[in-house]
Amino acid sequence: MGAILNLVERNLHEVRVDADRMLFHIPSSSLFATDEITGGIIDALRQQGCSSEDLVQRLAGRFAGRDVNETLRELIALEVVSDGSPLTPEIGISKVDRTALNTVVLNVNTGCNLSCTYCYKEDLDKPSAGKKMGAETAEASVEMLLKESPHEERYSVVFFGGEPLSNRPLIEHMVDYCERRFAEAGKQVEFIMTTNATLLTEEIIEYLNAHRFGLSVSIDGPKTVHDRNRITVGGQGTYDVVRRKAEMLLSRYNSRPVGARVTLTTGVTDVETIWDHLFNELGFAEVGFAPVTSGDISSFNLSNEELIEVFANMKKLGRRYLEAALEHRNIGFSNLHQLITDIHEGHKKALPCGAGLKMLAVDHKGELNLCHRFTGSSLPTFGNVHSGVKQAELNDFLSQRLDRSGTGCDTCRIRNLCSGGCYHESYARYGDPTHPTYHYCELMRDWVDFGIEVYSRIMAVNPAFISRYITPRKAH
Repeated sequence: MGAILNLVERNLHEVRVDADRMLFHIPSSSLFATDEITGGIIDALRQQGCSSEDLVQRLAGRFAGRDVNETLRELIALEVVSDGSPLTPEIGISKVDRTALNTVVLNVNTGCNLSCTYCYKEDLDKPSAGKKMGAETAEASVEMLLKESPHEERYSVVFFGGEPLSNRPLIEHMVDYCERRFAEAGKQVEFIMTTNATLLTEEIIEYLNAHRFGLSVSIDGPKTVHDRNRITVGGQGTYDVVRRKAEMLLSRYNSRPVGARVTLTTGVTDVETIWDHLFNELGFAEVGFAPVTSGDISSFNLSNEELIEVFANMKKLGRRYLEAALEHRNIGFSNLHQLITDIHEGHKKALPCGAGLKMLAVDHKGELNLCHRFTGSSLPTFGNVHSGVKQAELNDFLSQRLDRSGTGCDTCRIRNLCSGGCYHESYARYGDPTHPTYHYCELMRDWVDFGIEVYSRIMAVNPAFISRYITPRKAH
């Protein structure tokens, strides 16, 4: 009598797409179409574990024993079926020994010329009180990046604020410094910036274009939506000026696609209308949505009911994305586009993002923060650009989040795509950045299932969409 075979439920998840059974292999974030024999084995073992001999007999009326055994070997290798042998440790990583930083976020000015009501920035100041980063601190940030991670081929320098263009002299100084410094080291560097667009001029756009900045514009949708929260220090809506500047930018900027970043707060759930305005009317290449559920000012947080509505509306827009993809068009819905990229490339994330692992944010004093959302918070920093990274403390923090034992993430089917959710979201809601974001787990699981369905339908009808629009994202 052979070993008893059992299904390893924590490693597989099935999504039905019409008559097809799609098998999502959780450890590798890979997707397979389940053939009849695989489906038969899964169903039989789900009813009751048994030996391979018994299984062959139970399926004898439908499949040849040789085929059952061959498929079994594949499923055991994938650890979807267990023969009692020890399973590979999850992701094979339970602690971080060394980070590989390739990105530094420079918080160039805490000051902002807007006074958006929902802003999460813990250190936001009015323009006159803004704390600007000095050139010495910014240069030291870049030197720290090269010293800490000398073997990376490509580095990113992100300019952030407040409004980063309110410290334009520093940006221009750092572009010159970085282009010279990274070229000397035989490395590539790219510049990234999120801006509210209000300070853009033709001359600034020309400059940013010449240096191939990756740009995102913070804009919340049509005038009625945008002007609810994105206001000047004096309380005036900013839609008219942002639209005018964004249109000027989009008509002139040709070095890289420009994305729109939308913040969804209470009372704002109509994802489709916002996307339609920003993509079709204004002409942004991509539109990404950030729902606020744990902001510092609780009156702006989406309620549970509104969050459910947001995800339902994201799925509605997702169906439009699918329809367009089948016609070989990309409608720039970046939330779904990223999810499909993760599924297609089999991304498996031990941690939710690159914060602390590949990226650190520098405040005006040179202190190293987990990410730009933590500058000015009470979370202890992880060193200073002059003295270097507190590697032991950073590794310890990341290792805490990696340890999924005793958490809902341990057996969750999207554990390698979500990885517990945003650190700042956890910090704001639970006071602990290592705490999983349990408040929208079910919605995220449903969203990933939806992504699997959309991806499966694209692959079945128009796989050329993936090679045209997904694969090139890896190359800049």
